[in-house]
Order: sequence, then structure tokens, then C-alpha cells
Amino acid sequence: MTKSLNIAILIFDGAEELDFQGPWEVLTMVNTVRAFKKIEGHDKVYLVSETGAKVTCANGMRVEADFSYATAPQADVILVPGGQGTRREVTNSATLKWIADQAAHCTWVTSVCTGSMVLAAAGPARGKRITTHWAAIGEVRNRGDAGEVVSGQRWVVDGNVVTSAGVSAGIDMAIWLVAQLHDDDMAKTVVRMMEYDPAPPFAFAKPDRT
Repeated sequence: MTKSLNIAILIFDGAEELDFQGPWEVLTMVNTVRAFKKIEGHDKVYLVSETGAKVTCANGMRVEADFSYATAPQADVILVPGGQGTRREVTNSATLKWIADQAAHCTWVTSVCTGSMVLAAAGPARGKRITTHWAAIGEVRNRGDAGEVVSGQRWVVDGNVVTSAGVSAGIDMAIWLVAQLHDDDMAKTVVRMMEYDPAPPFAFAKPDRT
């Protein structure tokens, strides 16, 4: 088990809140489990924005970053959320460069929802199998950066790039990631500590956007 990791979560104006808050809860819960079980180590999970300033997310929540692109330490893992803001970030040269520079030294490079098209534009997911929210499948395919845009899967792994579908799929992906970074027992304990047992009051079929 790795004793400590740097885990960077990118935030920007228009980022979908749960796309990064869900994985944040999972990834920081590892430290709660360690404290509970008296296991050595502490993962540093932190938020990064372009200038280090607060961002206004897709649904109006304002969030303050821990670092700017210039001050953020080298990460072992990066996560890029989705949201309407990705349509801007996909052409933001500063964001694309930061992702590319960080990813070159990362163990895992991850995304939620349309964050995958930013990873593809930046380079780490270019030519790879990726996924995104079902409603954005066509949009991401039309960009032409990915090798294949997969529909109907919660998350897709291609090398060290892991992309997940919309919103809550990021939580599932992050739990899987904990098992890769640490071990299955840690991931199972995180699930238990979170009392993560999805049972939505309504179930429905997703529209077919294949």
C-alpha cells in the first residue's frame, strides 16, 4: 500500500459540483479509514484552479482552490470534472498545458463526464478509449480527439487514463481507483464508512445516444 499520495482535482468556472465533490469524498475518506484503523500515511487531496482564485460552479456553488497552476505540486493522480465549463477549458491553453505537464508524471489520470474531452484535447486521453455523460457522447465523438467514445459504461480504463460517465459515475470510478492506489480492503472500507449503498427512489432507462 502506498503510504501517501498527491491527488489534484481541477476546478474551473462551470464545473459540475458533484463531479469533483463525489470523488473528493471518496479519496479523502481514505485518510478517515487510516485514522480509524491506525494505518500510517496520509494522502493530500487538493483543489487546483488556473489562478488559485475561487470558481463559480455549474449550479452556483463558489469554491476556493488550494493552488494555482503555477503553485500546485506534482500530483500522483489528477481528476478533471465535467460541466458546461469544459466547453471553455477545452480551448484554454493554460489548462491544457497544466494537465499535460502533470499527466506526464502521474500514476493515474482521471475524469468525470465531459472532463474526458478536456483530457483528450490536452493529450493524455488522445487516441484512447474514453467515456462521458450519455448526453455528450455525440459531442465528444465529433471532436475527433479520442480513439473511441464508449457508451453504456460507468467508467472506462485505457492504460493509466480512467474516464467516467456523468456525475454519480465519478463516485464509482473513485472507489475503483482507491482499490488500485491502495487495495480492495481499503476500497471496501471506504464504501462502508460512506454508507454508500445507492437505492434511488426512481429507476429509468437512459436514452440511447450510441
